[in-house]
Amino acid sequence: MEIKQTILKNGLRIVTSERPQNETVSLGLWVNTGSAYETDDINGISHFVEHMVFKGTEKRTSLQISEEIENVGGQNNAYTSREFTAFYAKMLKNDIELALDVIADFVMAPLFPEDEMVKEKEVVVQEIKQGIDTPDDVVFDYFQEYAFPAQPLGRTILGPAEKVRAFTAEKLHQYMHHNYAAENTVVVAVGNLEHDEFVKMVESRMAQYRPKTSFEIAPQVYQGGFYAEKRDIEQAHVLLGFKGVEYKNPAYYPVSVFSTLFGGGMSSRLFQEIREKRGLVYTVYSFTNSHTGNGLFGIYAGTSGDDVGKLLPVVTDEIKKVVQEKVSEKELNRAKVQLKASMLMALESSSATAEVAARQMLLYNRIIPTEEIVERIEAVSAEDIQKTAQVLFASKPTYTLLGDLKSYPAYDEVQKLLQF
Repeated sequence: MEIKQTILKNGLRIVTSERPQNETVSLGLWVNTGSAYETDDINGISHFVEHMVFKGTEKRTSLQISEEIENVGGQNNAYTSREFTAFYAKMLKNDIELALDVIADFVMAPLFPEDEMVKEKEVVVQEIKQGIDTPDDVVFDYFQEYAFPAQPLGRTILGPAEKVRAFTAEKLHQYMHHNYAAENTVVVAVGNLEHDEFVKMVESRMAQYRPKTSFEIAPQVYQGGFYAEKRDIEQAHVLLGFKGVEYKNPAYYPVSVFSTLFGGGMSSRLFQEIREKRGLVYTVYSFTNSHTGNGLFGIYAGTSGDDVGKLLPVVTDEIKKVVQEKVSEKELNRAKVQLKASMLMALESSSATAEVAARQMLLYNRIIPTEEIVERIEAVSAEDIQKTAQVLFASKPTYTLLGDLKSYPAYDEVQKLLQF
């Protein structure tokens, strides 16, 4: 897969991967900003900006923004995470200039009309309420909050309703002026296109995009903690987590392989021991979330309120095993193959390829060759897995529960269970 790159005079990076056999192009604009880069008084503004840019520019109304893409059969969308905001589309090959024009227009010149602000605030407030009413979503918000308390990284992406309702058009323009610029933005297109022609399209629309940001990134300090909330629902949702690794940490790939081995699939240790052998859960898995300055390793399970007390000792027993004993080569190789296959299968999608390329450029300022990633995965040894487990599980745990909590191990009990 050939990747081509161009940097405009203002520093805006343009990346393409030409796939002439495709009939479509996936393209978008990714910005290295999100809720982790907000101050407390504007928590939720990154996400609200993502909504509001679609609500009109000097050239287009809100309806025209939607119609111009859909009139030619295209799809467009956006998302906000803690450290990234993305605006992207998938179009037939002859319509990529239209999609680019729409995206560049609303990123470069949004109007934030007052009538649209009023309506969209209530839309986002409903989104916030929906998240609160979804236990297996909100428990992750609690998990993040208690892992990184009183920090931007620990706050929710959507923000609290009262702050969303207080946003003004001036605040949104200020935020974009500080946080949106060429130095933390990349434009990516993958599919049936020609690189030089696409560069001309971008340059004609974004040559005046401001070069530099003017915001500071708060430190990301893992602390760990405990939170439990009883709700009258059928399940108990349990999260147990530890300090993970940042993107650029040399342990990034060992942690990824370990997470796959420990709880990444039906053959993983957690799934086999907790669901298949004991029937304590329907869902159980481990995961790793990396950020630019820190990270999280977590274990999630959904179980009955009666079984939380049985679940945690089994989880901690599995933790002790990987800390104290090396994994077998067979188990390690299976995890490596799963991780590689997942990556390679995803890269068959033009949309996923664009996403990966954008994130790599924003994080590392280069596209990491697939062969290099495979080599790093292959290089992980059984000794690396054991060392990774020892480091991860030595940190103070983050323990959050929500739901039908008839009884559960207290925080200090969990800490004792984790002693090894």
